[in-house]
Amino acid sequence: MTVETTTERATAGRFRYDKDHPRYKWVALSNTTLGTLMATINSSIVLISLPAIFRGIGLNPLAQGNVSYLLWMIMGFLLVTAVLVVTFGRLGDMYGRVRIYSLGFVVFSVGSLALGFDPLDAGGGALWLIGWRIVQGIGAAMLFANSAAILTDAFPSHQRGLALGINQVAALAGGFLGLLIGGVLSEIDWRAIFWVSVPFGVIGTVWSYKSLHELGSKRAGRLDVPGNVTFAVGLSVLLAAITYGIQPYGSHTTGWLNPWVLAGLIGGVVLLVLFCVIEATVAEPMFNLSLFRIRAFAAGNLAGLLASISRGGLQFMLIIWLQGIWLPLHGYSFESTPLWSAIYMLPLTVGFLIAGPASGALSDRFGARAFATGGLLLTAATFLGLLFLPVDFPYWLFALLIALNGVGSGLFAAPNTAAIMSSVPAGQRGVASGMRATFFNAGTSLSIGIFFSLMVLGLSGTLPGALDSGLQAQGVSAGIAGQISQLPPVSSLFAAFLGFNPVEQLLGPTGALSQVSAGQAATLTGGHFFPSLIAGAFHHGLAVVFGAAAVMSVIAALASLSRGQKFVHDDEATA
Repeated sequence: MTVETTTERATAGRFRYDKDHPRYKWVALSNTTLGTLMATINSSIVLISLPAIFRGIGLNPLAQGNVSYLLWMIMGFLLVTAVLVVTFGRLGDMYGRVRIYSLGFVVFSVGSLALGFDPLDAGGGALWLIGWRIVQGIGAAMLFANSAAILTDAFPSHQRGLALGINQVAALAGGFLGLLIGGVLSEIDWRAIFWVSVPFGVIGTVWSYKSLHELGSKRAGRLDVPGNVTFAVGLSVLLAAITYGIQPYGSHTTGWLNPWVLAGLIGGVVLLVLFCVIEATVAEPMFNLSLFRIRAFAAGNLAGLLASISRGGLQFMLIIWLQGIWLPLHGYSFESTPLWSAIYMLPLTVGFLIAGPASGALSDRFGARAFATGGLLLTAATFLGLLFLPVDFPYWLFALLIALNGVGSGLFAAPNTAAIMSSVPAGQRGVASGMRATFFNAGTSLSIGIFFSLMVLGLSGTLPGALDSGLQAQGVSAGIAGQISQLPPVSSLFAAFLGFNPVEQLLGPTGALSQVSAGQAATLTGGHFFPSLIAGAFHHGLAVVFGAAAVMSVIAALASLSRGQKFVHDDEATA
């Protein structure tokens, strides 16, 4: 009988590493980084691609009643990932993190494949896409919930910062890479936007099932059904209410006074409070509230939530700023602005990629507090810099500010994730990873509602008057100009966000373009009229948005500062 003394072996012509081989941890890192990157790219890939998608299914997203399709294409994926990550983290603790993670690749691949085979048109086609985007989100939740736990199991405490830093930077950079990839693929075929993930999903599936091992300790028990139900329903209702709160209601520019929205907000909060009560009393909770007694865990998650909200708001505002104003002013057609806005935002991604792994590795040695807190303060400073930037900015200064913002986010994200995951017992890493991902994804979802509403608030005071006087100056009748100026500002925002010419979208149904001279019509629909018209009002809105983001970043920095010195949970001492 021969005893194997090496942890490397060839099995049926296939080379693999056993779980105790020193190179296994790098296999785990590369696979989980692929899964995280694939999921986060798809969280943003549709933002740039929405015009091509809706043209492909024959639907005008800006027509009356179609805005909901647009929002749910974005929010459905984010909502389901935010709701389910804790559940899948708990299931990973119970049945195996690698098992749930690998299944996530399968579910994600099936959803991606089905999205490109949309057999329907118009509203039916949009519902098909929304439904399968939710399936994609379920797969992404499985990946998000267990990737950090798998890495924490695989890496020793003195290398977790580096590993989780690389993984977290992939998560953050994926959101911006998705914009660039979506912009390129939408020029080819809208179906390619979804199908591009399929080969990577298949590779990830085979690779994870063949190469990853269960290293963490399983915690047998029962699923907390009351906790899962109240959490899922409560958070879903709350985020859905926020989604509809962005949309106009009656004569109001937003829907926050809509009785259904108010009922959703109140009902969602009540259910989440009930969820906390349930979790404090059940024997095997889904959301282990006792983990918040660990200062590093509680402070890290609070800082992560606030940073996620402010970062999500930055992404949407930069897209609108570039597509709606800056690029048209510099000679780019509205139709080409989605791709070019992604290209001009690349310094943000570069900043992530430079700072994230380096700060993660350094935090292994020096602790997370200095890097995470300093990164948040740098981020707050860049928000203030963007606030004072003129609407028609010099690009080098804009690129410098967003690159520094990326550096700040990279300095924060990796050490913060490593500190959170290292602070919890080994048997709780799955649920802790899910809880951390919940705060991350919920922050992104909340940012859409918060920052769109703040921007609409900033625009509503000055945009109507600017539209009314500007349209009349180009020969549009006072009646039509007054009618257009009273439309909700969100219509102009969505048009700019999607790469449509806002004035053409607003005036087209009224027939006003046929009632003015050819020169006036060319001016109205040209690349300079709308950006010049909205610049003052938009800058006022930006001041509100970036001011709020700066305040959130400072509060997050204070929370990060309160985490204390470097803390790594000692499982042997606990045992």
